Amino acid sequence: MASDSEAMSRPANLTLYSYCWSSCAHRVRIALNLKGLEYEYKAVNLSKGDQFDPEFEKINPLKFVPALVDGDVVVADSLAIILYLEDKYPQHPLLPQDLKKKAVNLQVASIVSSSIQPLQSFFARQFFEKRISLDEKLTWSQNHVNKGFAAIEKLIKEIAGKYATGDEVQLADVFLAPQIFAGVARFQIDMSLYPTLARLNEAYAELPAFQAALPHRQPDAPSTS
Repeated sequence: MASDSEAMSRPANLTLYSYCWSSCAHRVRIALNLKGLEYEYKAVNLSKGDQFDPEFEKINPLKFVPALVDGDVVVADSLAIILYLEDKYPQHPLLPQDLKKKAVNLQVASIVSSSIQPLQSFFARQFFEKRISLDEKLTWSQNHVNKGFAAIEKLIKEIAGKYATGDEVQLADVFLAPQIFAGVARFQIDMSLYPTLARLNEAYAELPAFQAALPHRQPDAPSTS
C-alpha cells in the first residue's frame, strides 16, 4: 500500500463537477489553479436541471455543485473540497500557521459560504421567482451581500496587506473573489462602501489563477459569438 507521501507525489486524477456561474464552484476552481492541479471539468447546468440527473445524484445527493472526485474519494461542498485539497495537496498552502490569521481566514470563508451565498444563491432566487417581484428579489440579495461585506470589511481592514490577510493569497481570498465578482456582476453592489474589498478585487484581477477561474472562461460558459 502506498504511503500518504507517495500518494501526494503522484499526479492528481481529479474531476470537478461545476457550473460556470456558481460562485461555490468558482472558489474551488481558484483553489485548484493556485495549487497547480489539473482536473477534468464536468459541467452541471443548474438552469437546465442537470443536478437532478440520477447519475449526478450518486455523486452528490444534495444535488448541488461543486463536487470533486479524486480517485475513489468524492467530496461535495466547496469548503470541504478546499480543506481536502489543502490536506492532500499542500503546495501553495491556503491556511497560514499564525493562529490569528488562520482564524480570520476561516471566519471570512464561513461568512461567505454560510451567511451570504446561501441567501442569494441560484436556488434561493429560484424559490422566490414567483413569490416576489424582480426588484424585491434584487433587494433581498443586496441586503444579505451588503451585510456580509460590511462584516468582512470590518474584520480584515486592520490585517489586510496586498491580499485579505497579508501579502500571500490564502483561503479568505479564494472565497472573497467569487463573492465580490457576483456582487458586482449580478447584484449591483456599490463597492465604494467597502474600500478594502474593492482594493482586493483589483488585486485578484491581476492573478492568473483567479483570471482562469472566471465564469466566462469555463467550458460551459455561453458563447459570446
